[in-house]
Amino acid sequence: MYKVIATDLDGTLLNADHQVDPFTVATVRKLESDGVQFVIATGRHFCDVAGIRDILGIKPYLITSNGARIHAPDNTVIHADDLPPAIVQRLVQPGIVGEHGRVIVNLFADQVWLIDRDAPELLKFHQDSGFTYEVAELLAHDGVDIAKVLYIGDPADLATVEDNLAREFGDALYVTYSLPDCLEVMTSNVSKGRALQIVLERVGVEAAHCVAFGDNMNDIDLLETAGHPFMMNNANPDLITRLPNVPRIGNNFEAGVAHHLRKLFSLDDELTA
Repeated sequence: MYKVIATDLDGTLLNADHQVDPFTVATVRKLESDGVQFVIATGRHFCDVAGIRDILGIKPYLITSNGARIHAPDNTVIHADDLPPAIVQRLVQPGIVGEHGRVIVNLFADQVWLIDRDAPELLKFHQDSGFTYEVAELLAHDGVDIAKVLYIGDPADLATVEDNLAREFGDALYVTYSLPDCLEVMTSNVSKGRALQIVLERVGVEAAHCVAFGDNMNDIDLLETAGHPFMMNNANPDLITRLPNVPRIGNNFEAGVAHHLRKLFSLDDELTA
């Protein structure tokens, strides 16, 4: 019945240290060997997710930058949707970000993660992949080939940024939170759910045969697209309110996705080599 498994990473498949654990690795490898197709759907950069994929040891489709990029298992780009360069140039301006300078601004280009200052505290989220940023003068960037703009900061500061975006761009942008301190901006055509539909059509599987897991606001479309959505017990309360009928499962820090997959596929719920 279940032919495709689509899963978010942070707060969902990854543990509290933003890494994959052996139980999860053993589970996904077993299911793939049984013919199940995996899809990783995340706000992370493709280069970052490729490293995590290699540790998982599977060959999933990769939906990254919240759907602005889709890569086939062989790393071929099958979908890309960039922000217009003029909008990118505006998104990095103090008039949007705030004159106070507290919000960290990031640009996700095809092969690099650009950031407006050194922020070594962010690297703990990328231990498995080893992916790192390049500090750049974003105000001088031409805005070309940018999949996503990411703002990192205090939720109160990000709320102001969100208001600025809504006032200036309206529905021209897709603005969402991946974490309370991470505000993400893509073109309005982008979402994890739309990207998942592209993948499902490519592999010839109906949404009714797709399982999906998520925990935050950027997972709404993903969970609404899959025929069998599940929400983490540690999910954002706003997501729980938004999708009250989506079943909740275990916590990410207890390998909740792996345990639930073993129940769905009637696998022994034990650690295997």
